[in-house]
Amino acid sequence: MSEITEPRRRRRRTDATRSVEAILGSAKQVLAERPNANMEDVAAAANLSRQTVYAHFRTRELLISAVVDAIAADAAAAMDAARLDEGPAAQALLRLLDVSWRTTQPYSALLATVTPLPDQDADRVRHQPVTVHLERILDRGQRCGEFTNDQPVSWLAAAVVAIGHTAGGAVHSGHMTRADAAKALANSVLWLCGATSGAPSP
Repeated sequence: MSEITEPRRRRRRTDATRSVEAILGSAKQVLAERPNANMEDVAAAANLSRQTVYAHFRTRELLISAVVDAIAADAAAAMDAARLDEGPAAQALLRLLDVSWRTTQPYSALLATVTPLPDQDADRVRHQPVTVHLERILDRGQRCGEFTNDQPVSWLAAAVVAIGHTAGGAVHSGHMTRADAAKALANSVLWLCGATSGAPSP
């Protein structure tokens, strides 16, 4: 009996994994275009029943949280591939801003509606990949003299993240184009870090 049961369990786990991947993929696409889309919209896009979506995500809030986590994971993977430990720190910082911006901006309307997680530790975990990369670049820049060292690296990293959110909000509200916001973000971050006059243009 166990020889039959175990393969069935594996198939169920595989089917569940595929369903979750389909739901998240469709939710990212649907919510990027329509941040107020409901669970039925996501189910239709994923070619799944509404019951299947609710079986994996009991509420819309849980689904959106999972989508934001998936976006954060995409951004982290892009940063890992950007070779941020190579070249001048200022150039590495601009590459980080570029890959982060390109990865998250398609979802700017959705991200603008997401409130911070009530659990501060969980929210820090969500931002940890970008924070780790940022702090490494900032520390390297300060040690080699590309950035001023009159502010703690941890504070600078938190400030860069905050400026990034502000730039995204400016795009979402229609106050700036994506191109203008990206340029303002790069200039502001270089200024904040006290980049030397030889820093590359954004």
